[in-house]
Amino acid sequence: MDAITFLRQDHKSVLGLLETLDGAPSGTGAEASGLETVVNNLVISESQHEAIEEQFFWPAVRDAIGDGVVDAALEQEQAGKQVLQRLEDGKPGEPDYHHALQEFVKLGREHISYEQDVVWPQVEAAMSRAELEKIGEKLEAAKKVAPTRPHPNTPPNPAVLKTMGMGAAIMDHVRDAFTGRADDNPPDPQVK
Repeated sequence: MDAITFLRQDHKSVLGLLETLDGAPSGTGAEASGLETVVNNLVISESQHEAIEEQFFWPAVRDAIGDGVVDAALEQEQAGKQVLQRLEDGKPGEPDYHHALQEFVKLGREHISYEQDVVWPQVEAAMSRAELEKIGEKLEAAKKVAPTRPHPNTPPNPAVLKTMGMGAAIMDHVRDAFTGRADDNPPDPQVK
């Protein structure tokens, strides 16, 4: 599957989660609503998505079309990781948790729009179908072992992510299995 198709599927999944979380209950109602499970799904999905983009997609985009759009996208992703970390550290019902959730819903939609409307048309014009297929294969394989937590202090450097990121991913998966969080890990969307 080519990179754009793969990323589009991920975006569709995340947009569905954002739609579910838009206007989510706060206060005591948030604890009983199942909000934490949906937010865990969001944190897992987004953490994996951003990690694999930073390892494989953004370096290829930088080579194909330059620094401008990549730097802007990475800044957006870093801001998103900071907010995801607040969600990871918080609990439903806490005031900052709900504020962080609403902030991420807004940031997530803006970032997806930026990628789809600004970046992807340039990528499709600059890269061959074969290049996009090769990147898509890497993204698909990497997602299966990608970190499931945001790790906002890890620099978005492909070399760092391929080494340190692998260690973080292993720790995330072990921690998820131990805490039962792995049960919340959403399945990868299937191509139809």
